[in-house]
Amino acid sequence: MGSKWRKAKLALGLNLCAYLPRTSDDDYSSLPSTERLSDAALLSPSNWDNMASSRPMTPVPSSHGLRLSKSLSRSSSKSSKQTCSICLTKMKQGAGHAIFTAECSHSFHFHCIASNVKHGNQICPVCRAKWKEVPMQSPSLDPPPGRAAINPVGWPQNDALMTVVRRLPPPRRDLSRRHVVPLFQTPEPSVFNDDESLDQQPLIAESKISLDNSSLRTIEIKTHTEVSAAPRSSSYDNFTTLVHLKAAATVSSQNPSRNHASLSQLFQNPRAPVDLVTVLDISGSMAGTKLALLKRAMGFVIQNLGCNDRLSVIAFSSTARRLFPLRRMSDIGRQHALQAVNSLVANGGTNIAEGLRKGAKVMEDRKEKNPVASIILLSDGQDTYTVNGPGANKSQPNYQLLVPLSMHSGENTGFQIPVHAFGFGADHDASSMHSISEISGGTFSFIETESVIQDAFAQCIGGLLSVVVQELQVEVECMDPSLCLGPLKAGSYPSRVAADGRTGFIDVGDLYADEERDFLVSVKVPAESSGCETSLLKVKCVYRDPLTKEMTTLESDVVRIQRPEIAGQEVVSIEVDRQRNRFQAAEAMAEARTIAEQGDLAGAVSILENCRRVLAETVSAKSHDRLCVALDAELKEMQERMASRHVYEASGRAYILSGLSSHSWQRATARGDSTDGSSLIQAYQTPSMVEMLTRSQAMLLGSPSTQRLVQPLWPLASQPMPR
Repeated sequence: MGSKWRKAKLALGLNLCAYLPRTSDDDYSSLPSTERLSDAALLSPSNWDNMASSRPMTPVPSSHGLRLSKSLSRSSSKSSKQTCSICLTKMKQGAGHAIFTAECSHSFHFHCIASNVKHGNQICPVCRAKWKEVPMQSPSLDPPPGRAAINPVGWPQNDALMTVVRRLPPPRRDLSRRHVVPLFQTPEPSVFNDDESLDQQPLIAESKISLDNSSLRTIEIKTHTEVSAAPRSSSYDNFTTLVHLKAAATVSSQNPSRNHASLSQLFQNPRAPVDLVTVLDISGSMAGTKLALLKRAMGFVIQNLGCNDRLSVIAFSSTARRLFPLRRMSDIGRQHALQAVNSLVANGGTNIAEGLRKGAKVMEDRKEKNPVASIILLSDGQDTYTVNGPGANKSQPNYQLLVPLSMHSGENTGFQIPVHAFGFGADHDASSMHSISEISGGTFSFIETESVIQDAFAQCIGGLLSVVVQELQVEVECMDPSLCLGPLKAGSYPSRVAADGRTGFIDVGDLYADEERDFLVSVKVPAESSGCETSLLKVKCVYRDPLTKEMTTLESDVVRIQRPEIAGQEVVSIEVDRQRNRFQAAEAMAEARTIAEQGDLAGAVSILENCRRVLAETVSAKSHDRLCVALDAELKEMQERMASRHVYEASGRAYILSGLSSHSWQRATARGDSTDGSSLIQAYQTPSMVEMLTRSQAMLLGSPSTQRLVQPLWPLASQPMPR
């Protein structure tokens, strides 16, 4: 039986058919002990030729292999109550899956660990112990010259299972050998229109529900003037009005009957499903712990996508390859996706442009589209082919070359897919990652400590899985003929004022549930000759419901200010002052970063220090406003990260750019590894983000091994700050 045991494990490790010998069970056991191989060594390809040449073998029906697979799982009763740390499903006795127990005593599904352990990566995914023997080895994304890449998942790109098994004629008893040709990955199609079809029935039902609750699916509009009353005789060149928008909390987790927890009870109505493409760096610098933690983070993403969400994974190093097309994350889809991600191996260079090109192509070529679409990009290095490659202008790199033209947010292509970029570690090119996100309309996050990557991904998908508003455009119109608009402060959102100066527009795009936006509108207000009030402006919002596809228009009340004849004491609005401070701090950060890039770190620190002094004298600072306190703490942190050129290059640049990205889009990003409760990281978090973060940290902190490895990036009991 020993011989069959080893051959079955070899077959399971490669996801291939098992061909078992008709010879006696003790053929292999009769060998001298010095010539035998251990169970793990037996699965190493380096020993196959020696094994095959030393033993006779005659094919028998593959049903024997199936019975052996079941017997293997029955023999692992001690692991029946455990959970596989790779696919996160139970390892049940008699479930038809072999269970592999490593020398460190941790157990996994055999097919999971076989696709997880690769060349030289002999590390336990749970306790990080280094194994002396590994279950199997298989090629990476960049196979050696002359060899085709193997698909370890058995999930070909064109859905045709390309399995070739050839039987040899019955040879002599002492010379026979097994000949099995593994699964080869089929060439990528020229057009990526092989995405899995959408399940329309649930969406139709959800649309009916959202129609019934259409009164709830709205945007709240509030306005605040810098002062409530202005003397009739006074004129203002830049009278400031704050436009505050907040999306309703009407989204819920899709398919709450799934076998793992739904996205809490924060939401009562259905949400819009997502098409998500992750573009992952697997260059040589990602080897070891980085890649292991990336796989764990991707596992969390896969497990938390709904059955109507679709996922495709692009892996890039010197080249880029689509691991699988857009697939619905059903139970089968999640299992295949987990296996594909766990099969990744790190080697080669860093070709970010090729990875993004393929990610954009997946989105462009899909034959069906979910309401929400986004790309997540992660890299720990610098592009060595397009921006920093041979012939490139390294003194003035053109980062726009990294982003396909179809993804430029300023292009009128009708193709708007934001790229949420994650810079990993101290060696990534923060400038290029920030530029990619800005060009496409996404955010840039800085993951300083590799152990917080899952939290960063969790926060991002917590937002993507809660989109309630799309194509939002804000229109501001002057109500009095004597008024005209001044500058619109909208951060990175495109804004414009009409030629007559009476109407302004801000293109906002998507909003997550409970997400807020604040814009400052300047109005030129003349003196009032008569009357006791002035009608300033009206705000109008036009947006699309992601489920019903219907366009909705909302209007605010007319904004007015009192115009008394005698001036009284002016009371400055703390809401307006708070947002002025935020814009002023963001401008100081941008200016300091420009000076720092020119080599003047002392000048950059001085700019930040001056901003802190100015903010300390404002109304909101004197009232101990939490946002103002957090801004001061953030500016101080940036000063410390400019202490020297080495510190700035290692973390200062990335920290500042991720902060600028967060402020300019008013959306939460990961920044460094701070757990400071006053950190502005929490300022833009939504309840769905906090819920997903809580779930991520509960999973990470639940394992004793990860308690030593992973430190949370955010406190579990995050409280949104006042806006």
